[in-house]
Amino acid sequence: MSDDLPLSKTQRKKLDHALQAIGEELVALPADKVRQLNLSERLLDAVLEARNISKFGALSRQMQYIGRLMREDGDGEAIRRQLDIWSGVSRQDTAQLHRVEHWRTRLLAEDSAMQEFLDDFPRADAQRLRALIRNARMEYAAGKPPKNYRELFQELREILNSRSN
Repeated sequence: MSDDLPLSKTQRKKLDHALQAIGEELVALPADKVRQLNLSERLLDAVLEARNISKFGALSRQMQYIGRLMREDGDGEAIRRQLDIWSGVSRQDTAQLHRVEHWRTRLLAEDSAMQEFLDDFPRADAQRLRALIRNARMEYAAGKPPKNYRELFQELREILNSRSN
């Protein structure tokens, strides 16, 4: 489709909804992150004001206004790229935490998982890990607070992070 042709009504609506979705993400961000985006003054004020609106209808109108400002200023694509960059880091962090949690669960449930872990991470301190696993199991059985369970998580996170660096 040529750039000279005007957008159809459907295309305009899709664009408006996409910009409103970006606006919702902006409103959900902490204020310091929003300020890092170097938004126009009007858009920044509109985003910060939306945080104070509690009525659904008013909030919906404010989101439409934010979308319109982004369309007028042409900021939508740049904002989307920055939000994607920030969420990409977040996805990587989340995936890393899931790997740590997976190993902790396996190590506590299966005795054979320890050797597999040591094969994958030969620099890990096997003695410390065995002590944390043993103590975490005893804590759980006794109904005590999960001090060693948390320490095991921290230890595994350090081991996995040192490997990925």
